[in-house]
Amino acid sequence: MCGSTSLRLLAGTLLMLSLLCSCSTAKLSVADGQMARGEYYDASRTYRKIYNRLKKKSERPLRGEVAFKMGRCYSSLGMSARASVAYRNALRYDYPDSTTLLYLGRSLHAEGKYALAADAYSSYLALSPADSVCALNGLAGCRLAASLKEHPTRYVVRNAKIFNSRRSEFAPMFLDRSGDVLYFTTTNERVTGTLRSEITGMKRSDLWMARKNERGEWMRAEPAEGDITTAHDEGIVSFSPDGHTMYLTRARREQDADTGVEICTSQRSDARWSAPVRLDVSADTLSSYGHPAVSPDGTWLYFTSDRPGGYGGKDLWRVSLKERASVPENLGDFINTPGDEMFPYVRDDSVLYFASNGHAGLGGLDIFRAEMQPSGSWLVTNMGVPVNSSADDFGITFGYGESGFFSSNRGDSRGYDHLYSFMLPDLKIEIGGIVEDLDGYPVDGALIRIVGDDGSIRKSRSKPDGTFSFPLQRGVSYVMMAGAAGYLNAKQEFMSGVEEEDARYEVNFTLASIDKPNVIDNIFYDFDKATLRPESRAALDSMAQVLRDNPRVSIELSAHTDRKGTEAYNIDLSMRRARSVIDYLVAAGIDSVRLTPHGYGKSRPKTVTPRLAKEYPQFAEGTVLDEEFIEQLPDADREIADQINRRTEFKVLSIDYNIY
Repeated sequence: MCGSTSLRLLAGTLLMLSLLCSCSTAKLSVADGQMARGEYYDASRTYRKIYNRLKKKSERPLRGEVAFKMGRCYSSLGMSARASVAYRNALRYDYPDSTTLLYLGRSLHAEGKYALAADAYSSYLALSPADSVCALNGLAGCRLAASLKEHPTRYVVRNAKIFNSRRSEFAPMFLDRSGDVLYFTTTNERVTGTLRSEITGMKRSDLWMARKNERGEWMRAEPAEGDITTAHDEGIVSFSPDGHTMYLTRARREQDADTGVEICTSQRSDARWSAPVRLDVSADTLSSYGHPAVSPDGTWLYFTSDRPGGYGGKDLWRVSLKERASVPENLGDFINTPGDEMFPYVRDDSVLYFASNGHAGLGGLDIFRAEMQPSGSWLVTNMGVPVNSSADDFGITFGYGESGFFSSNRGDSRGYDHLYSFMLPDLKIEIGGIVEDLDGYPVDGALIRIVGDDGSIRKSRSKPDGTFSFPLQRGVSYVMMAGAAGYLNAKQEFMSGVEEEDARYEVNFTLASIDKPNVIDNIFYDFDKATLRPESRAALDSMAQVLRDNPRVSIELSAHTDRKGTEAYNIDLSMRRARSVIDYLVAAGIDSVRLTPHGYGKSRPKTVTPRLAKEYPQFAEGTVLDEEFIEQLPDADREIADQINRRTEFKVLSIDYNIY
C-alpha cells in the first residue's frame, strides 16, 4: 500500500466515497465506516479517541482491534512511525489477525529499519500464510536495500524548495521537451475551495505550474490558468506531444453518488485550459482509472487501474489513442505484481518509468526503470539511492538529459509529499600525460591525435612542459598518435573502462629525435658476447613498432661498450652486437635496407641527460662519462658509469625511404 497522503487520494483507493456529516460520537461503527470509504484522516482520529478511552485490562481484545485498524489508517497516510507503534500495540493486545506482522514489517521497512522489518516478515512467514509473496518480496527488499545504500548511484537529489509548501506537492510533469514549464499537484493553503479532505485532512488538490525566466531560473509557482480547477481533486497530469491536450486524474465527489477516480482531458487555447471532460477509457465504470501518461509519439495512453484482469492491487495498463474502442492492454507480469504499480512515465517507445511497492525496494513506493527487450519482455531496474528512499518515491519526469523532478515523502513525519530535483552529472573521464624525448626533455607543441572506435576524432597539442589532456567516453577503444617536428611519431592504444565513475587515464609518449642519437633502453647481451638475452625482447619489439609507425625512416643502429678492453676488441664486439639487433628487427619484418649497423666501441662516452641525472643524481646533467672522469669515481659509481656507457642507440639517417 502507498504511504503517501495525497497519493492515497488520487491513486484510486477510493472506489466508493460519499459525503457524510461528521459524527461527534467516537463509535467504532463510525470509524469503520470512515475507513471503508477511504477517509483515513478522519478514521485515524476517531480510532484514536476510541483507543484512548478503552481499558487496558478488561477491553484488551477491542484495544488490539482498534490499534490494528488505526495502524492501517496511518499506513495509508504515510505515517510509518505511527503505524509501527499501532501494529506493535495490536500484537501486544493479542490481535489475532496474522497480517499484523506483515503490515508491521511494511511500516518498519518504510522507516528504513530493515533488520526489524526482516524479523517481522520472517515471523509472518513462519505462520505459513497462503499469501506469502508479499512477505518474501519484503525480505528481498530488505536485503536489496542494504546493497543499494552501500552503492549509491551518481544522481544528485535536492529538495525543490521553490515549489514546496507546508502541505503536499507531488506528481510533477513538464509541459513539453523544452523543460521550461512544470506542472504539479498541490494541496497548499492557497488552493481553490475551503473544504478539507476526509482522507488527508488537507485541502483538495489543484494543479499549479511554474515557468523559467529569461535567465533559465524557476519562478514561483501559480495556479494553472483557465477552468481546469474545480471543487474536486485534480492532479497527476500528462500532455499530448503538441502540448495542447492535458490528460489528468480527477477524484470527483457528488452527493448521494458513488465516487471514483477517473481520467479527464482538457484543451489549451491561448495558454488557458478548458474545463475537464471525462475520458472513457473503458466501458467499465466500476473501476478506478488514473495517473495518465502519454507516449512521446502520442499513440498510447498508459494509466493505473484496479480493473479486473490484473495481477493484484493496481496495475499499469495502456490503451490506443489512435483506435476507437481500443481495449485496454495490461503491461504484463514483468511490470505488474500483487502489489501496486502506479505513476507511469514513458521516456520513449522502449523505456518506461513507474512507481511500485510490489517489486523489491527500499520501502514504500520505489521508482523503477523498465526497458523493453528484443524478446518483448521488460527488464525492470530499481533506480537506487538517492532517487529512492525508505519512504514513498514516485511521479518522476525528465527534462534535459538525465535530469528532472520527482516526488517523495521522505523526511516528513506527517507523510506529506514534496518535489525533489534530480540530476546525473556528466562523467569526468579524461586521458592525460606528458610528451618527452628519450633524454627526458619535454616536447612543446607536440600534436596528439586520438581516434575512438565510436567514431570520435580529437586532437590537441602539448604544453611547454609537455603535458596534454583529452575528454573521453566510457567503454571506447582508442588509438593515439603523437608527433612533433624533429621527432618520430609514437603510437599507443588503450580502452576506457565501463564503470560509472569519474576516471583519469595516463598515457605518456616518448618521442625519438631525428637530430640526435636515441638510446634503446633494456637491451642486454651475454657477458663479453653479442648474443641477445631473452629479457631484451620487449625493448626490441618496441623498436620494431617505432619503425612500423614511421615507415619512411632509415636508421643507423649502433652499439657502444665501456672503457675496459682494447679499442679494436670493443669496436668488433660493438659491431657484432649492432648486427644482432638488426637481425632481430629484420626477423620482425623490418626491411634490412632501412637498417645500418655501426660499432663505436668505447669511442663515444655518454653525456648525462636529464633523465639519467634524475635516476643517478651523483652525475650532473651534461657530464661526459669519459675514462678520465670515471677513474676519479668510487668503485660503486664507476660500475654505474660503465653500465651507462654500455648501450645500444639509433639515429635517423633519412626520412624518405621508399617515398617514390
